[in-house]
Amino acid sequence: MDACAACGYDYAALPRPALAPSLALGAAQHAARLTAADAALRHRPAPGVWSPLEYACHVRDVLRVQRDRVLRTQAEEQPQFVPMDRDRRAVDEDYNGQDPARVAGELRSAGAAIAALLDGLDGSGWARTGVYNYPTAAVRDVDWIARHTLHEVIHHLMDVDRGLGAAG
Repeated sequence: MDACAACGYDYAALPRPALAPSLALGAAQHAARLTAADAALRHRPAPGVWSPLEYACHVRDVLRVQRDRVLRTQAEEQPQFVPMDRDRRAVDEDYNGQDPARVAGELRSAGAAIAALLDGLDGSGWARTGVYNYPTAAVRDVDWIARHTLHEVIHHLMDVDRGLGAAG
């Protein structure tokens, strides 16, 4: 994927040194949205569309999972990544029932953690690889993992803003 038609994210647009701070900033932007009225945060704008709070929980978990994946690439030769099963996770962990203030803090922490990890990598660390199995198996390097993670953060910020607008 080079660019996302829905949100405009371009995988190649940012220089590598901007990825880590952009991830931390994006997490903070998601956290800032969680000060909206509780009803707006939990409102699902349409059947099958997550609420802003559910998207925020998903982004928090993406940041955590992706950090773990980057750590695995540094410790293992081309690890196989298990899909995070986002829809099951949203139900099992009751995303829409979580405390927005707590999720906001967890988002900021998760963003800072992945940013710190990426900031500490040298060129060989960025070149390490793992195998993504969704939607099809593909070998991905840490640079791609970071860029893909940032896409998730930015794309879902658009979803959150859309959901908050729909909730009034």
